[in-house]
Amino acid sequence: MSTNIYIPGVCNIGPAEIRYRRSMGILGLVATIVFLVIFIVFNVPPVWRLIIFIPAAGTAAGLLQAQLHFCVRFGMSGLFNFSDDIAKRENVEQAEFRKKDQQKAITIMAASAIFGLVVMLLSLYL
Repeated sequence: MSTNIYIPGVCNIGPAEIRYRRSMGILGLVATIVFLVIFIVFNVPPVWRLIIFIPAAGTAAGLLQAQLHFCVRFGMSGLFNFSDDIAKRENVEQAEFRKKDQQKAITIMAASAIFGLVVMLLSLYL
């Protein structure tokens, strides 16, 4: 897959954006691991363990976006960016392309939520 061209529903970010999302996924992974360790070491009550959903889903979202070269927020907003400047964005003009991007974004969000839910449930049993 090329990381230098926009492909509707497939690829909407370039190398700079990919690096950013990968780093956010790694940060989420570190936070998830820290929470798990705290939950186990301090025998945190189950109700508090539910919060692990947030960093776990964030981990999945960041790493999936990096791996798939696709930004969820851009996909939902009709944007793409292949520049070295992560603040730069270009608009997706065609409605058909925006719809494909939104479908891909929803798929990534759902997968991230499922991952967060699985980690959360696992944390309840540790």
